[in-house]
Amino acid sequence: MEKKEEQLHILIITGLSGAGKTQVINCLEDMGYYCVDNLPPALLIKFVELSMQSEGRIDKVALVIDARGGEFFSDLNRSLQELEEDHIPYEILFLEASDDVLIRRFKESRRRHPLSDRRQLTEAIQLERKMLEELRGKANLVIDTSGLSPRLLKDKLQNLYSESGTGRFTINIISFGYKWGIPLDSDIVMDVRFLTNPFYDPHMRLLNGQDREVIDFVLDSPVTKSFTRRFLSLLKYLIPYYIQEGKTNLAVSIGCTGGQHRSVVLADYVAGQLKKMGYNVLTRHRDIAKNKLEE
Repeated sequence: MEKKEEQLHILIITGLSGAGKTQVINCLEDMGYYCVDNLPPALLIKFVELSMQSEGRIDKVALVIDARGGEFFSDLNRSLQELEEDHIPYEILFLEASDDVLIRRFKESRRRHPLSDRRQLTEAIQLERKMLEELRGKANLVIDTSGLSPRLLKDKLQNLYSESGTGRFTINIISFGYKWGIPLDSDIVMDVRFLTNPFYDPHMRLLNGQDREVIDFVLDSPVTKSFTRRFLSLLKYLIPYYIQEGKTNLAVSIGCTGGQHRSVVLADYVAGQLKKMGYNVLTRHRDIAKNKLEE
């Protein structure tokens, strides 16, 4: 029994309706997970027991448990406590998105929110956030899918959970613009607005941080060289401690005013250096496509 417990990987997927749980379960199924969508929480223990008795035929399971369980959703905490008492390890992946994105997705899909009975959609979303607040706090990993394309979400999942991945720990480097808000899932936030802004050079205003002229302008600065050396030294020091604490994902957000120039250059540079250190690194430029006339 103990050997089977060690072999069985239990991943519980939960989060806000419309945040992408269906896409996640489809990706995990392609990665060889035995997947069950909308599992009643009261059946969690029984399902785990049956999986452990499969003689190795089932070695990793992904279970979606969310607000669709209605009044039975309250059984989840009790089921998780039973797993802990039996020393059966599990992970919780929590998916969320901004209210605006969730509303847009529901309107596009024309699907009904599970808590929308006699409620406006916005009210249902807020109620669900409050209902899941405690569970979110227990999650091993929280993914905000607001700015993630299906492809980026799939890449993130493959790096986290695929056996062909080079490791379970993944660093997400995100460039962003402060005028558009700090990414909600950030673990480390670095403000690079102290660097000279290429936006004020007429030749670079309409370019972005992936254009060679902008890259050279930012990286050739003595201030940038001094900063990147110190920042990478800090990350090199911190990352092993995050791993030691059991984190499987680290979100490092680098921000400038508009998310077009400086933050993009620095995000790509830092990501490249961390890859050379052997880490799994994903890069996302959240605001690079947002055209602006001022920084």
